[in-house]
Amino acid sequence: MKIGVFGGTFNPVHNGHIRLLDQVIGFAELDRAIVLPDRIPPHKSAEDLASGSDRLEMCRMAFSSIKKAEISDWELLGEGKSYSVITLRHFHRIFPDDRLYFIMGSDMLSSFEQWYRYEEILSLAGIICMSRSREDSAAMESYAERLRKIGGEVILVPVEPMEISSSQIRNMLKKNEDCTCYLDKNVVQYIVENKLYCD
Repeated sequence: MKIGVFGGTFNPVHNGHIRLLDQVIGFAELDRAIVLPDRIPPHKSAEDLASGSDRLEMCRMAFSSIKKAEISDWELLGEGKSYSVITLRHFHRIFPDDRLYFIMGSDMLSSFEQWYRYEEILSLAGIICMSRSREDSAAMESYAERLRKIGGEVILVPVEPMEISSSQIRNMLKKNEDCTCYLDKNVVQYIVENKLYCD
């Protein structure tokens, strides 16, 4: 079985995340995809970070339309930063006979060789990288080839670019601007009811 592992801050999760995962599942023919909100992402600042329980609940709502997606709180229950290698060790123990694939954006692939224990990550999982433009693809192919030379499996998936980021959505929410076109309707309701991302 082919299992995708899709981590992220999801602060908040938006329609771009949902569309990307749906495209990746189809292109790479994944049997299931595990979505993991980060506890403390090592590559990003945690400014305006909603609680883990809030982000988990929003992910459950947003990804409910994707049958092969399941939401995991494993990283949220851990301590310290959410290092990918620790997460992959965990899922490798649970699914020793299945093939894991770590799903990432093109920005992450370009810095992948600076990640904590990146060579072990390659031994635990294949890499699925979402390539968002033709120019992007050319650069990503070069990075992918370097990782393949040291034994890594890298799949580049052409996806439609995300038209907005979570940080832009947070700024819109703070200004009371309408961003319902970018969010699942249940996520919008949850944000309003729980007064998230407002000053």
